[in-house]
Amino acid sequence: MEALIPVPVLLPLLAAGIKLAIGARLRHLQGVISIFALAVNLVVSAVLLAQVDQHGPMVARIGGWETPIGISLVADRLSALMLVTSSAVTLCVMVYSVVSAYDRQEDVAPMAIFHPAFLVMLAGVANAFLTGDLFNLFVAFEMLLSGSYVLLTFGGTQSRIRAGATYTVMALMSSMLFLIALAIVYAATGTLSIAQLAVRFADLTPQVKLLVELFLLLAFAIKAAIFPVSGWLPDSYPTAPAPATAVFAGLLTKVGVYAIFRLEALLFPGGPVGTLLLWAALATLLLGVLGAVAQTDIKRMLSFTLVSHVGYMVMGVGLATVAGLAGAVFYAVHHMTVQTSLFLVAGLIERRSGTTSVNRLGGLMRKAPLLSVLFFVPAMNLSGIPPMSGFLGKLALIQAGLEVGGALPIALVAAALVTSLLTLYAVAKVWGKAFWREPQGEGESRADAGEEQMERSAANTPGLYGPVTALVVLGLAYTVLAGPLSSLTERAADELLARQPYITAVLGSG
Repeated sequence: MEALIPVPVLLPLLAAGIKLAIGARLRHLQGVISIFALAVNLVVSAVLLAQVDQHGPMVARIGGWETPIGISLVADRLSALMLVTSSAVTLCVMVYSVVSAYDRQEDVAPMAIFHPAFLVMLAGVANAFLTGDLFNLFVAFEMLLSGSYVLLTFGGTQSRIRAGATYTVMALMSSMLFLIALAIVYAATGTLSIAQLAVRFADLTPQVKLLVELFLLLAFAIKAAIFPVSGWLPDSYPTAPAPATAVFAGLLTKVGVYAIFRLEALLFPGGPVGTLLLWAALATLLLGVLGAVAQTDIKRMLSFTLVSHVGYMVMGVGLATVAGLAGAVFYAVHHMTVQTSLFLVAGLIERRSGTTSVNRLGGLMRKAPLLSVLFFVPAMNLSGIPPMSGFLGKLALIQAGLEVGGALPIALVAAALVTSLLTLYAVAKVWGKAFWREPQGEGESRADAGEEQMERSAANTPGLYGPVTALVVLGLAYTVLAGPLSSLTERAADELLARQPYITAVLGSG
């Protein structure tokens, strides 16, 4: 079974290479190859999850080299669960992109680059989830950057190039901080293997450990869009094509959150930065949702809620308990699915109406009832309406905060409740203006007339609704399967905080 661990990384890269080789000559095969590769990834990830849940962490040593000489890929409950969720989400997004023909916009992107860039980015996501080496985690982030920049600037419009520049500057800043941290870690310990570091960090002075932890947290906070380094996200994501924005929202910030999950539990258990994380979670929750309430554009509103709800996951890490971390993992799985579905729905709205500004929309409930349902259900889920998975994840985090007690955790519980109510207000405002009221103005022109004509002609394509519906149903399935999923996240959190199963799997019992 260990041979399956590299597949989620290697298969997207292989598919990307094949598609770059065939180029535009066999363009009809581009979508088929992508969907097949991601479907196989989903199956492999599910098999890995079943195996590690039954037998414990598994390790694949690349090239047969032992740790720390070689790089190890490690599958445990946390990484396998994140892989399964990301594989399901990206498969739906890929089907959406194939049907919507974003890869065939010859007038704005003559090269067949959409699918290869998408797959390279997904290989980076899988590598980040599986890697057992800090330098390989840095490589995974650079793979993400290269693929996501292409997707973000796809089409080369002025707004996308500007957003791509902001995104790249922030990503490079994160990479620079990460490299500085790697240099300090290697100088102090002589290794970059996460399992070995978990052992050797016990011998470091508190000052060095704190310095490394702060550098790593700042680098990952930029990736995860945690306050005060979250301002880049609402200005970057809304300009990208709908499939790219959706996968960015579902996956890219979660890679940063996952890195914080992993390293805080393995390398810095019970460290002094826990209080700082709680304060960051508090600010991220409240400031993000206040930004969402102020927006009149659906995609910008969703971008601010994306920032805000990262605060729930950081709250679970900061609490540093099994219950808190389990709630954070449950909420991450929920959020990856629901946020992706909402951004795809925003893409459908833009295709139908030519805009996502609620001031220029109206009457969608009457004109597009299915689209209305596809927005309403995940919006209520995101808001935490009982008994949906959003409510269950927030309830788990609130209970964990109350168990810890103290002024700051109780303040976080209050902030979580306020954030949930304000999220409901933000999505209800969109519902009232865009779906419920009568239209206020139609037919406004867009900068790119060719793209507008393509998108409007595809607005009623039945195939576009299939992957979105699948994601919405998956979000509802988390409610039906809340018992098994909660048990799995608790086992994942317990395994992560125990540390020894991971260390033993990589280094051996000796």
